[in-house]
Amino acid sequence: MPESMTSRTAACHCPGFVPTPQTRREFLQVASTGFGWLALAGLMAERSYAGPTVAEVLPHSVPRAKHVIFCFMDGGPSHVDTFDYKPLLAKHQGEQIGKQAVSKLSQSTAERVWLGSPWEFRQRGESGLWVSDLFPRLATRADDLCVVRSMVGEQPLHGQQDLLLHTGRVTGRAPSFGSWVTYGLGTENDELPGYVLLNNDWIPNGGLENFSSAFLPATHGATLLRARGDTVDNIVPSDRQAIQRRKLDLLRAQDGSFARQGADQQLIESAIRNYETAFRMQSAIPRLADISNETEHTQKLYGLDSSNEHQKYYSLQCLRARRLVEAGVRFVEITCPLTHANNSPWDQHGHLQKYHTENALITEQAVAALIFDLKQRGLLDETIVLWAGEMGRTPHTPKITAAVGRDHHVNGYSLFMAGGGFRSGVAFGQTDDFGNSVAESPLTIHDIHATILHQLGLDHERLTFRFGGRDVSLTDVHGRVVTELLA
Repeated sequence: MPESMTSRTAACHCPGFVPTPQTRREFLQVASTGFGWLALAGLMAERSYAGPTVAEVLPHSVPRAKHVIFCFMDGGPSHVDTFDYKPLLAKHQGEQIGKQAVSKLSQSTAERVWLGSPWEFRQRGESGLWVSDLFPRLATRADDLCVVRSMVGEQPLHGQQDLLLHTGRVTGRAPSFGSWVTYGLGTENDELPGYVLLNNDWIPNGGLENFSSAFLPATHGATLLRARGDTVDNIVPSDRQAIQRRKLDLLRAQDGSFARQGADQQLIESAIRNYETAFRMQSAIPRLADISNETEHTQKLYGLDSSNEHQKYYSLQCLRARRLVEAGVRFVEITCPLTHANNSPWDQHGHLQKYHTENALITEQAVAALIFDLKQRGLLDETIVLWAGEMGRTPHTPKITAAVGRDHHVNGYSLFMAGGGFRSGVAFGQTDDFGNSVAESPLTIHDIHATILHQLGLDHERLTFRFGGRDVSLTDVHGRVVTELLA
């Protein structure tokens, strides 16, 4: 490992002793206080001290992918209206589901009735993957998709499932998936944060804990880039660069003085890195956020010519996501806009057909374009695109009306991955004939986390951080690498 040092203990003089490599940071932590802080002060003056670079952080195994783009479908798209074709729902529509179909993982009672899909399903591409007419453009990318149709959650509640999807825990108070990725791999570009949230003026249930670094160093939390207005607050400097540099040097000196008085070294390091990253972001972020140099064809491909304002902004964020991974950002998440009075964008307890159609109009063209654009630029092989909501929707409803909808359901739902060494044009797992519960190969979000980390060269059991007296990980004691999903 670059700039490593051997252990400075008496044991190094023993016959047959093999020194244990140390990073320079580990060496400073065990060195004497005076020497350690003197060396640290010198390191802080270096540009490279903004954070670990790709050369300083080694993965556990050879990675298949370098980046993740997470298209978060907040609220839970209906699996039986998108990727999980269940013709028996239409055949038995209006019939009561009965006691045998009731589940604690679903809003259900025996008196509810089956509800068929208002969209037709067709087999798409050479693979014959089933995709509904709700997603006509995503259907054209069917041969790139690895669909999982056997996801099982823990609670049919938005906040808990959002936190589970993002942090691996329904209780929160834990680092986000993106934070773990940047903690494990570092950054490829020290002018940019490693974890970027492309927000569309809506914070999901569970709040900002979904995107927090929690007990990991603060440098691994998400940096929010807005679709509307100023991309980042205060990104345009009020002072000349030379003056800003002097202010930053003063802050560094003050932080160093504070640290010498016994403050938490890790907190001080994180603060300094954030100052340095913010300083460099002033030129990098506006340049990447500006898509005016993209061709007219590319902008139309994503849907930036749409007359629908929400679609236009979502398309903008998807195009920015591609630009960010090109620039070396490790983890990018794109959230959906909230366009109506529901609890979450895809949360259609009523008016299913109207609002699922609206959400599909806003998002699916840009997601399909993102997959296509990454592929044509040779980036899809090294970028994992994850499309997921926190839950599915019930295949049944209290009663069928003109405003019929579907309720919360985590007893079996769908998501997909594309690129990054995942199989393409396949569907994994199976729900029962009505899409009501998993019948074959159940998976949890911990399994998905473990598998994506594996593709990034990270072992989910070894990627740990010492906190609260134990080694904590994203997947805790759960999860497995689902090799069946991998090419």
